Formats: sequence, C-alpha cells, structure tokens
Amino acid sequence: MPGYTSDIAFTPAVKRIQNIKGSRSGYACMEQGTGWKDTVSPDLETFIAAQDSFYLGTASADGQPYIQHRGGKPGFLKVENARTLAFADFRGNKQYISSGNLSENDKAYIFLMDYAHRRRIKIWGRAHVSNDPQLIMRLIDEDYGGEPEQAIVFDISAWDVNCPQHITPRYTETVVGEALGVLKRRIEELETELQTYKEQI
Repeated sequence: MPGYTSDIAFTPAVKRIQNIKGSRSGYACMEQGTGWKDTVSPDLETFIAAQDSFYLGTASADGQPYIQHRGGKPGFLKVENARTLAFADFRGNKQYISSGNLSENDKAYIFLMDYAHRRRIKIWGRAHVSNDPQLIMRLIDEDYGGEPEQAIVFDISAWDVNCPQHITPRYTETVVGEALGVLKRRIEELETELQTYKEQI
C-alpha cells in the first residue's frame, strides 16, 4: 500500500476513527487524487507573505505539546525554498520552551490563520534552531528594531488548507484604519458640500 503525504496526520489510529465515523472513504479519495502538498506553491507563498502572525507547535521528548504565538510585520515568516520556511527568533520571556523541545524532538507544526479572509493553513514538518549569522541576517526586516537571538528553520513535510466554517472575520488595526479613513474623507466632503449649500441659501 503506497504512503501518502497526509499520513503524517492520518495515522492508523486516525484512519480507524475515520472508518468508525464514516469519513475514511472521502479522505481515501483525497489521498489518491490531489492529496496534500509537501512543497510551497505560489498561492501558499503569497499567503505566507501576507501574514503577520502564526502559531508554532512543538512537543517535548515525552510528547507534552506546546503552542507559541509568533508575530511580526507581514512576511516575517520567510520562504527559503520550496520545502523550507524560516524566521528570525527574537528574545522574549526567556522560557525557551520551543527551543528546548526542538533540541530533543524536531517534529513541529505551523498554524496560519487569516481571519479577514476566513482562511487557515496547517503545515507539518521538522524544525531546528540555527545560529548561522548569514541566515539570521537574511531573515531580519531592516525596519524592525529588535536584535535576533537565533533563527528557526522549518522543513515542510505536508500542508493542507482548512475550510472557513466557524472562522469569525477579524481585521487588523491597519485595515480598519484604512476603511475609516475612506469614510472620514467622505464625511468631510459631504460637510463641505452642506456648508456650501447653506451659504447659498
């Protein structure tokens, strides 16, 4: 029986539950058809470049999971090549849970959520900490003032797009500000027109 990219998530235990719940046949068709991708497509690269945050999942050697939020300017998560992502890692609260986990268990997970467009992408892979100064310099955004402590490199094993169901749209301060700016300018135009009309009466 051939292996599928989605087997990273659809383990025998998961497939057994899918059989019990009645969804296995549908996912079997997916596996034999388009399946999940394991390289960065142009659409995924565009999506990643627009994101200003994501969640990084790691686990300790004994399987204790941990999720950490990472944020920055849009595009701070970089596409290094078709199967590799990376980002500059800045000093935070100095707990180093993600770094510690990766030192003994390199399995990792990235969850990207675009609330405004109700889209979420899941990426499975393996990650490691890098202190390569050339890589770190390449990952830094010039207009960001922080000093990176290291880089985290993420090698993609599989990725998938979730359905938009139950994603409540949320918008950044920048997007809301731009929309309000348009409304404010229109209000000013109407107030000017109204004042001109009053003066002509």
